[in-house]
Parts: sequence; structure tokens; C-alpha cells
Amino acid sequence: MDFLRDLAGWSTLAVAAILLIVQLLAHEIGYRIGSSRKTSVQGQAENVGVVVAGMLGLLAFVLALTLSYSTARFSERRQGTLNEANAIGTAFLRASAIGSPQAVEVARLLEDYLKARRAFVDAGLDNDAIASANQDTSRLQQSIWRGVSAIVRDRPDPVSVSLMSAVNEAFDAGTAERFAMGIRLPSQIFWLLTGVMLLSMASLGYQFGLRGRPVRVLILLLTVVWTAVIVNILDLASPRVGNFRTNAAVYEWTRQGFSGMGLPPAESQ
Repeated sequence: MDFLRDLAGWSTLAVAAILLIVQLLAHEIGYRIGSSRKTSVQGQAENVGVVVAGMLGLLAFVLALTLSYSTARFSERRQGTLNEANAIGTAFLRASAIGSPQAVEVARLLEDYLKARRAFVDAGLDNDAIASANQDTSRLQQSIWRGVSAIVRDRPDPVSVSLMSAVNEAFDAGTAERFAMGIRLPSQIFWLLTGVMLLSMASLGYQFGLRGRPVRVLILLLTVVWTAVIVNILDLASPRVGNFRTNAAVYEWTRQGFSGMGLPPAESQ
């Protein structure tokens, strides 16, 4: 599973090629076995067809199950980035509205925090970049919270409490996004999908072997379609590889909104 993930980080087409070749090999093995048993199991082709239909139905069910799981995880990651960017934006607006030197410093730290969160989402499979983004996140969270705590102590009113609540929501959203980015397709589901896929191809080849009528062109087309579906499912389930990556543009849009807030320069604080 980890090997395929690392391989997908290098090339999704390589993973597709491996799946395609393995399926074709399974079909060919099944066909050879069916051809060798054609004379000894005469009249059983229809019974085998029932079993093959059941295997294909099971494969369709597993594909639907895996697609549902993968789509849900992708939606969680995408919604997580939106929620986090909005939460950081809300905290920034409340800090800038207070306008005190401490609040302005918190707003500036929130700008840096936004950059660190975008770096985390954009890190890909680079473990060093992920670790660096997490370290920056922890450091900035501590600095921001110290600033917010000082504001609340100086002015314990609903305005400062609302700032504390917004900052807390931003931190919670960051934790939720980190959790969502860490979820991968369970290996049990992956091997279930792979096993059912290979058994289906082998049983289909066995049926054609019993009938003695190979349809390799159509089987190739069917295998290509299955491979495309499976690769896209795995792509959706993978948070840091493939083409269905979580779009971090929302962080940049939020940062662009910060630029129009007109914070005073640092030296004026």
C-alpha cells in the first residue's frame, strides 16, 4: 500500500499500468485454466456464468463502497480548508477591529499563521515540509494565544472574548484539517478491492476459456475502464498525491483580503 502511494507520488500512470497488467495476467491465467478444463466440465459453462455474474456484481458493490468512502474524505479535506481559512479570516478581522498594539500584533501573527497552514496543505509527500509547517503552526499558535490572553486580561469585555472565541475556532479548524489530511484509504479496503478485482478477472477468463472463445480486445477495453475507475478512486482517497489534490487557493484569497485592512506599520506599535 505504501509502495503504491509513493509510486503514485511519482506517477499516477505507473500505478495504472501496474493495475492494468495485473488484471490482464489474472484474466489470462483464468482463461488458460478454463481452456485446459473445457472437455472435463462440459455443460458447466452456464453455471460458471452465474458465479461470474455474482463476482462482477460484488466488484461493482465494492467499487461503489470505495468510491463513496473516497469522495467523503475528499469533501472533508476540501471543506476543512474553507472552514479553516474562514476561521482565520474572522479572527484577523476581530483583532484588527480592536486596533490596540497587542491586537495588531495578533493580526500580524495570524497572517503568518495563514501562510503556515497553506504550506501544510501544499506540502505533498515531503515529510520535511510537513514537519516544518507543523512546527511553524505550533509556534505561531503559542504566540497568538499569548497575545490574545494579554488582550483579555487588559480588557475583559465581550469584544476581547469574541476574539478569543474566533482564535480558538481557527485552531480547532486547523486540528480538524490536519486530521483530515492524515486519513488514508484503509489497507483492508484496498486489498478487498484488489482481491475482488483480480478474482473477477480470473473468473471471467475462466468462463471464456470454457467456451473456447477469447475476446481479448473487449477484455482489454473493460480492463482499461476498470483501471481508470480504480485509479480515480484511489486518487480521491489520497490526500497528498494524485490529481485530486486539496486546493489551497482559499488561503491565498483570505490573505489577499488581509492586504486591504490597512494595519499600521510595525514600528508604530
